[in-house]
Amino acid sequence: QVQLVESGGGLVQAGGSLRLSCAASGRTFSRYAIGWFRQAPGKERNFVAAISWSGGSTYYADSVKGRFTISRDNAKNAVYLQMNSLRPEDTAVYYCAARTGSYYYTEHRHYDYWGQGTQVTVSS
Repeated sequence: QVQLVESGGGLVQAGGSLRLSCAASGRTFSRYAIGWFRQAPGKERNFVAAISWSGGSTYYADSVKGRFTISRDNAKNAVYLQMNSLRPEDTAVYYCAARTGSYYYTEHRHYDYWGQGTQVTVSS
């Protein structure tokens, strides 16, 4: 089992940057693929980015490709989401999620563990 805690959210102007962190408990963190999702008010939770358990494979939603970068440091039990060139439409609560296994999925139903989320607000 793993517990996840997100941090790094906040208010930023359009064009700015934020770096989200996802800290995980447990000694087997390297056995989990990790995904980032986001949910805006009144909307569904959508996939943002994911990374395999080794960090060797990543995948991005088209809406963030080229602007966001996901990475992980298994020695620190952490996953990061570097967000650049932020837009007002990126405003949402961002969640990290973990699933047992080497590979990731883009559908949130495949993930077993979730953090509490961190708010990202991008002003125009």
